[in-house]
Amino acid sequence: MREQDIQKSLYFVGAGGIGMANLVRYYLRHGAAVGGYDRTPSELTSALEKEGALLTFTDSEEEVPAQFRDPSETLVVYTPAVPEDNRILSMFRREGFEVIKRSELLGRITRHTKAICIAGSHGKTTTCSMTANILRDSKQGCTAFLGGILRNTGSNLVLDEDSDISVIEADEYDRSFHRLRPTTAVVTSTDPDHLDIYGNEENYLEAFSEFTSLIKEGGTLITHTGLKYQPRVKEGVKIETYSGGSEGDWHTENIKYGNGRVEFDLVGPGVRIDGVSPGVPVEINIDNAVAAAAAALHAGATPEEVKEGLRSFKGARRRFEIYLDGTERENGAVLIDDYAHSPNEVKASIESVRKLYPGKKLSVIFQPHLYTRTRDFAKEFAAALSAADEVIMPEIYPARELPIEGVTTAIILDEVKSKEKTYCERKDLLNLIKNSNFEILMTLGAADIDRLLPEIKEILSH
Repeated sequence: MREQDIQKSLYFVGAGGIGMANLVRYYLRHGAAVGGYDRTPSELTSALEKEGALLTFTDSEEEVPAQFRDPSETLVVYTPAVPEDNRILSMFRREGFEVIKRSELLGRITRHTKAICIAGSHGKTTTCSMTANILRDSKQGCTAFLGGILRNTGSNLVLDEDSDISVIEADEYDRSFHRLRPTTAVVTSTDPDHLDIYGNEENYLEAFSEFTSLIKEGGTLITHTGLKYQPRVKEGVKIETYSGGSEGDWHTENIKYGNGRVEFDLVGPGVRIDGVSPGVPVEINIDNAVAAAAAALHAGATPEEVKEGLRSFKGARRRFEIYLDGTERENGAVLIDDYAHSPNEVKASIESVRKLYPGKKLSVIFQPHLYTRTRDFAKEFAAALSAADEVIMPEIYPARELPIEGVTTAIILDEVKSKEKTYCERKDLLNLIKNSNFEILMTLGAADIDRLLPEIKEILSH
């Protein structure tokens, strides 16, 4: 971004969210004064404080440092997850500060860069991280704002001040992605989600059509085959399709599984890359790798850089992250964590485990995320989870929502067809795990189940 576009003082309300934290880091690295509020401390907020952010965890006007109290100097950025009655946010509004959503700040960045914006109901974090990993080690370079921690770097921000390319996860929640102006856009999937915002599938699909209309003239849309939405691009914008199979302008040939690896040949318009082997060898990452390769090649990466960037990719944290691979001790358990929080993601995760570890008993702990999502997709979640041998479910994680009468874990669990299924409150999960024998244990969901993983790993390692 140009020097004159760098804000000198910012205050982030909801600073500890994964999507906000990369912007906190971006402006800290550019020498800005950065403060913020979040509801609870976390590993991520601790890291941000060490990097120079002045954070508070008390929603009180008095907690805002004096250096962020001048409306002419400080830009206030918030996330839609913050309640409207938040006292700090209310104070800034009352006193005449410029207050914008996180998505607007990202939108400003895309206006000044060659932005690769990756959208989709699932697959976007991994595809975005793969694209960033390819480009960060290429001659092109990139600055990337990721919705997960890239394990190659330990951060959700990739910063290259000499590159004019930005890689941005385009989030459809609250129609945030409508603030972006992509040069290249990727749409990975359009399975209905966030119906608390959109109301129905038709409105959800329309939001993706609107997103494609924002691609800059002369740009490119790379969209998965078979999606329901209708692209609505400007004249002069190219549309290319892709898949992890044999369909689309970008596709694969000669897929091979074995020895814990996946290998395939990548074929696209005017290019062929043989022997591509993603560093995280799960089936869904074939799709993600094809999309990332196409986006990176459009940005100027070479076929050799694409192949190496995919090979070295360690994954995004909480995206099919293997904590124990079963080799730590004789008859050791496998422990895998995945952020899957839509029915299709849950289905794909379970199918991937089955391919990697055929014949082993698969136990899944799935913590539902949001009352509305549980209500809207209970039957679909139950069908997806039924592919596991054992399903364990704690109470719903509410996040930003208040309870809805009649919506509990039971509306999913009662419909699960697995031989073994158990309701277990989150506070009792570790005791249940201590008294069980698992071959493969997989934790799934967008809730806070990942905070238990160090203890779960410790239990299963002994």
